[in-house]
Amino acid sequence: MLIKVSVLVLFFLTMVLIGIYARRSVKSVGDFVLGGRNVGPWLSAFAYGTSYFSGVVFIGYAGQFGWAYGVSATWVGIGNALIGSLLAWVVLGRRTRIMTRHLQASTMPDFFEKRYAGKNLKVISSIIIFVFLVPYSASVYKGLSGLFSQAFNIDYTYCIWGMAILTAAYVILGGYMATALNDFIQGLIMLVGITAVVISVLNGQGGFIEAIGKLSQIPSESAATAGHLGSYSSFFGPDPLGLLSVVILTSLGTWGLPQMVHKFYAIKNEKAIKTGTVISTVFALIVAGGSYFNGAFGRLYVDNPASVGGYDGIVPAMLSGQLGDLLMSIVVVLVLSASMSTLSSLVITSSSTFTLDFIKVHFDKNMPEKKQMLWIRFMCAAFILLSVLLAINPGSLITSLMSLSWGALAGSFLAPFLYGLFWKRTSVAGVWASFAIGVGLSGGNAIFAWMSPITAGAVSMIASLVICPIVSLVTKKPDRQMVESAFSCYNEVVSVPEKYVLVPDEEE
Repeated sequence: MLIKVSVLVLFFLTMVLIGIYARRSVKSVGDFVLGGRNVGPWLSAFAYGTSYFSGVVFIGYAGQFGWAYGVSATWVGIGNALIGSLLAWVVLGRRTRIMTRHLQASTMPDFFEKRYAGKNLKVISSIIIFVFLVPYSASVYKGLSGLFSQAFNIDYTYCIWGMAILTAAYVILGGYMATALNDFIQGLIMLVGITAVVISVLNGQGGFIEAIGKLSQIPSESAATAGHLGSYSSFFGPDPLGLLSVVILTSLGTWGLPQMVHKFYAIKNEKAIKTGTVISTVFALIVAGGSYFNGAFGRLYVDNPASVGGYDGIVPAMLSGQLGDLLMSIVVVLVLSASMSTLSSLVITSSSTFTLDFIKVHFDKNMPEKKQMLWIRFMCAAFILLSVLLAINPGSLITSLMSLSWGALAGSFLAPFLYGLFWKRTSVAGVWASFAIGVGLSGGNAIFAWMSPITAGAVSMIASLVICPIVSLVTKKPDRQMVESAFSCYNEVVSVPEKYVLVPDEEE
């Protein structure tokens, strides 16, 4: 216990000191929200990766989908790396950085207003972000519950409050730069921790070959392959279509999540984007791939999820008794790192958008910068408090909370943001249609349970990508001058020297 507590105290102290250090560079709203648009490739890549993967993935998703799909759940991690990281950086990174700087947009709602000349888009999207990031934040807090119960034998409620206070401290002090610096340290811990966990879990079953052999002897519980042996150790698992829904939700969803896209706003330059692409992809492959691969062996450690309190208890149960004190301390800090990095990103995104794009617009259009900073910091605290209160509710499953949030946010914003960067014909009506699909489908499914939250999230994203251009084509064209002004940032004027050439007299 002394080792565990010592490691935690050292970790907490480091986070707070970084917040105090970063506070010196916060002189404006732009510094607090975007780090002055001067964040290098390593910090940006780690900020992207650590915001992407939280305790939700390591504990909740790895436990539930590893149980459902076996080794094939690793495809989710591979999809996260190739689609959610590599393609996201390649497709969105450069154009996002260039256009948001050109439009002087510091948040996603601000981008919608300036790109589509729609003031109401800014207000409604800021409300959507604040409302639907709360359940995601709550799911991150809940990801800690089982692991802390195993490691410290204390009520996880105290851990939630402690982490909330710590996160609030360094985010409110140092803003985005404090978050980015902490994300880098936390990312290194995640890389070391997930590697150690996978090795320990496999060694606990006699090694990789032995573990796969044991997994192949477990009969499938899926409706399509019920009773079959080998499904949980096969390439595509017992339910390929269900697996595809998870890949779409957790990979394509990042393209429309404001806290993820926000990382491209702040990156330093185009060279940094190229370097960041490689780093974030490798990071995702190790962390996400390792997490889902690790969860695949849950059936070798747990007979029934109900015996460990549900899917959220599978991974903590796997680690119980497998790790020594020092390694268990590293794993605890791993989950803390993953969770706090995501939380800090959510807090900054939600508080800044709600302050700048809602409170300022409706209540104080001429709000001075100092007052904006106070409001953003106050909303940081309010957002954290709401998330904690929701997380303490024991009836909410981690994956359900996260799927609701990702489905609503990515379903609403993925199409308008993506098409807004590439397609001049995207109309305001198309943007409103996407908002309606994302919130309507995911929110309605949360009430009426038409389908699983994961399927609903994936469907809302695909539907938005299809319906947004259709609505745009059949509705009023956007103002030509406004569109050309927005896209002018991609046109680079090149001066080419011309040499004077003498020609024969007969050609003159």
